[in-house]
Amino acid sequence: MKLIKPSKINGSVEARPSKSLMQRAVAASMLAEGISAIRNPSFCDDSLAALGIAKKFGAKINKTPKKVEIRGINIKENLTSEKLRLDCQESGLCVRMFSPIAALFDKEIIITGKGSLLSRPVGMIEKPLTLLGATKCIAKNGFPPIEIKGPIKGGNIGVDGSISSQFLTGLLMALPLCENDSEIAISNLKSKPYVNMTIRVLNKFGIKVNADKNLEEIRVAGNQKYKPCEFEIENDWSSAAFLLVAGAIAGKVELKGLNKDSEQADRSILAALKCAGALLEIKKNSVVVEKNNLQAFEFDISNCPDLFPALAVLACNCRGKSKIMGIERLRHKESNRAFILAQELKKMGAKINVFENHAEIKQSGMHFAKADSHNDHRIAMACSIAGLTSENGVRIIGEKCISKSYPEFFDDLKKIGADVL
Repeated sequence: MKLIKPSKINGSVEARPSKSLMQRAVAASMLAEGISAIRNPSFCDDSLAALGIAKKFGAKINKTPKKVEIRGINIKENLTSEKLRLDCQESGLCVRMFSPIAALFDKEIIITGKGSLLSRPVGMIEKPLTLLGATKCIAKNGFPPIEIKGPIKGGNIGVDGSISSQFLTGLLMALPLCENDSEIAISNLKSKPYVNMTIRVLNKFGIKVNADKNLEEIRVAGNQKYKPCEFEIENDWSSAAFLLVAGAIAGKVELKGLNKDSEQADRSILAALKCAGALLEIKKNSVVVEKNNLQAFEFDISNCPDLFPALAVLACNCRGKSKIMGIERLRHKESNRAFILAQELKKMGAKINVFENHAEIKQSGMHFAKADSHNDHRIAMACSIAGLTSENGVRIIGEKCISKSYPEFFDDLKKIGADVL
């Protein structure tokens, strides 16, 4: 357990590398024949899961603290195992992204994981991969593990993006290597910035896709080849959001190494902080946030659902009643995130009500409580930040789950002035 006491925040810290970009870069490097170098790598649990899968596929990996070199594979060559088992740990992106990639092979492959991943929906992948030519694609009642056997050939399919854009990312990774051209008709797509992120990674590795402006139709030519390259991982706005909110509610913080022009969806935290009245200074290579007279705000997180936990804590510290919209997909995260976070924040005195697609949060006088992470990294970090302005702090139960995305979180929290025991 960790105890976070009421604290005045005042300090600066380097933002951490993006696990979303890291996992995509690992997959692309694995599919490129030759050696790619990933600089500023992320080594959180989800990133390590992606590296482990690449290794299982036959990629050669050399890790140093500042660089990962990956020698990619030739998908035309047979895999060494008759039945390959890929362990995604608890990474939702891994299970949905590597499923279409696994379907490139004329081998039976089982994709599985552990813990909360086994309750993440993956049924949306079965029909599209079968239509593309997979001879087997079966999920266990719509959840992992998934049994897949290819090879997919390409073709025309429809994809529903209402639950997650991660399967679309996997398709965009796999379809360029199919023998036929493909066309994807996309409906109800959420988290569009993540799809644009995927396309940017593909372009860096020499893969071209043609997408319309609204990402409703994407054409992918077959018989393309990934080209090895050097890829720099941007620092992560998702994890930075918690420390930026810490500065907004409890003092002042500077996050270094953030790209203000990033395509990452969670860069939207800046807009939310501005709406709430926090003092912002956006420099060339850093962001400074300082506490101010915070006011209630309204914000739609349809394209950036991972911001909800940090924004919920921000709202608890804003005068009036805030409203956060677009929360319906949070039930499919590591936990039923919106409802569980509300449950834990209420233990601390939060005035929060969660509805089907929005949450209403009033300014709250927070007090000491024991908050359970429910093995959800973002709940652990959100409750920790909430403890900074609580009357007697907060004790976090199950705090080790932060290693999924941000192993250094408590160390960085100390660096900016938090009293963490």
